[in-house]
Amino acid sequence: MKINSISELQKELCTLKPKQVFEIALKITKHKKENKELLAYLLFFANNENAYVENLKIEIDTLFSEINRKSAYTTKKGLQKVVRIMNRYINYSDIQQTELELRIYFCKKVNTQSISLDISPIISNLYYREIEKIKAVYSKLHEDLQYDYKNELEKLGVQDLSF
Repeated sequence: MKINSISELQKELCTLKPKQVFEIALKITKHKKENKELLAYLLFFANNENAYVENLKIEIDTLFSEINRKSAYTTKKGLQKVVRIMNRYINYSDIQQTELELRIYFCKKVNTQSISLDISPIISNLYYREIEKIKAVYSKLHEDLQYDYKNELEKLGVQDLSF
């Protein structure tokens, strides 16, 4: 089966009645959890990004509390789960500030939870990969927004902010 392009799908959706579009949206949400999460974001949080960020911070807190720290392996797996879920939620929002805030929050949680980066190279790589992503998003922000986040990044130990 040939997959149609986005523009073809848009044209076809424009020809449908609102009730048909509604039924299609409901059917799509039944197939994958991610589709349901994206629709929930678009309906409930797209107009209130601050509430979305706060809800995700609570979710990150919950995920951190569930991390088993008895060994480096289980700690690593727990952190990977947090990053995987965080990335999925970041993809729903196209706002770079949301991505920056969530990645900074993750790094702060790693530091405040006293998770040693030395116990596993995978954990340290995961953390420093997030720092690199923060730098990349930071460089794309407007200068005024960069100034707002500069202090938070310096607290994380990010030194090289000149791009």
